[in-house]
Amino acid sequence: MSTFDHGGLMHDINEGLATLRHGQPATMQAFSQLSRAALAEGAVSARHKELIALAIGISQHCSGCIAFHVKALVRLGCSRAEFDETLAVCVYMGGGPALMYAAEASKAWEAMAPKAA
Repeated sequence: MSTFDHGGLMHDINEGLATLRHGQPATMQAFSQLSRAALAEGAVSARHKELIALAIGISQHCSGCIAFHVKALVRLGCSRAEFDETLAVCVYMGGGPALMYAAEASKAWEAMAPKAA
């Protein structure tokens, strides 16, 4: 069983980013605007864009990306089936290292998604 704390990781990252938000407000505002624009609903749904972002986070071995994009997917109503199929594509394309981060993403989902009744 994984003891990785994605919620704590997101908290720690946000604390670290506070310094950048204070010291580099224009850069951080621009990044935030880029994020909103890239992930906005369009020809590709916001949920599918978040699935793509999760896949890239897994392929780049970014635990912070996994945490933030799993949280967004839960908020957007992503189904566990959509989530798992995305992980399968990640494993197909990324092999063993992607499998390790896919397992991490799965644990993040379990920690953040509402429990089924």
